[in-house]
Amino acid sequence: MSGSIQAGSAVASATTAAKPAGIAGDFNTFLTLLTTQLKNQDPTKAMDTNEMTNQLVAFASVEQQIAANTNLTRLIGLQQTAQLTAAAPLMGQTVEVDSDRLSLQNGVATLRLPPADAAKQAVIRVLDAGNRTLQEQTVALGTVTQDWRWNGRDANGVRQPDGAYRFAIAGRDAAGASRPVTATVVGTATAATRPSGGELQLNLGRLAVGFEAVRGLAGS
Repeated sequence: MSGSIQAGSAVASATTAAKPAGIAGDFNTFLTLLTTQLKNQDPTKAMDTNEMTNQLVAFASVEQQIAANTNLTRLIGLQQTAQLTAAAPLMGQTVEVDSDRLSLQNGVATLRLPPADAAKQAVIRVLDAGNRTLQEQTVALGTVTQDWRWNGRDANGVRQPDGAYRFAIAGRDAAGASRPVTATVVGTATAATRPSGGELQLNLGRLAVGFEAVRGLAGS
């Protein structure tokens, strides 16, 4: 019995929701606008009926556009909520992302280097907020991808606080000539956030990237 009541309520709600509101769905509102227009016009300069009709049609079109914008806003909100929900399984996982910053988490930051190609070596520099080099190291590239880890210490052995650190990477061939090389950043996903009015972001500690930068689970 209760199931039937719930079903009936759902149908009634759906019917109510489906009925357009305002000028487009309420004939009385339409007539009210029409009669108000007639009452307030100058009898000696009566408005042409075609012009009056065009005005009322314009009113309805504006109302429909407002309703469409409202529905679109709701749809975007639902989509963003779905994205947040979809991001939940990533929390605590090690992910690989495109970024120009390293995520130093619990004293460790990781770069994923590509296999050797034209570039046989990669010169990696980690920079602080003042663009000063904290650490620099030359790494030989192998036949497969490899991870390079920074222990969070500068050249003097001073430990740096966890955070997002910019890095620069330069490739070198066997003769020492400059060659292009790219690397991805590996870190642990800690949160998914959406700044006010902004796009959904994935946080790796204090490093925030858009979801379009995610390249997959590290190791996959």
